[in-house]
Amino acid sequence: FRGVGVSDGAFAEGVGELDDFRAALDFMATRYPGTALWAAGVSFGSWVAMTAGARDDRVTTLISIALPSKLFDFSTVKESTKPKYLIHGERDELCPLRDVWEFYGGAAEPKELVVIDGADHLFDGHLSEVADAIEDLLSHRHLPAPRS
Repeated sequence: FRGVGVSDGAFAEGVGELDDFRAALDFMATRYPGTALWAAGVSFGSWVAMTAGARDDRVTTLISIALPSKLFDFSTVKESTKPKYLIHGERDELCPLRDVWEFYGGAAEPKELVVIDGADHLFDGHLSEVADAIEDLLSHRHLPAPRS
């Protein structure tokens, strides 16, 4: 995001970051026409990606790792009927699992929640399990068909 690491700019309270994500979607849609787009992010990035993705008809799938469900407004995501995949650490100290279960319970179908046992917010020591969960998702068992 803007202002992170070597990126130019400054944090824009989510408004600018949503604009940036939408620009990335435009770029990908132009570069790969007809390809189903996914919106995925980690923590704050999942709010940005899922919110922008829920509002964009080109996006078919919403993915979150470490969902900060109580820190940001996820109402658009909750109401979306696009597939939602959540990967969350059992011991996430910033975004408690109970809050994610509450979000999940109120979210429209289809949805899936994978809980990584013993994992914290950064998944220290559990990254291979996150990779396995993503690989399972990428196995095409759950994916909507590409648009023509």
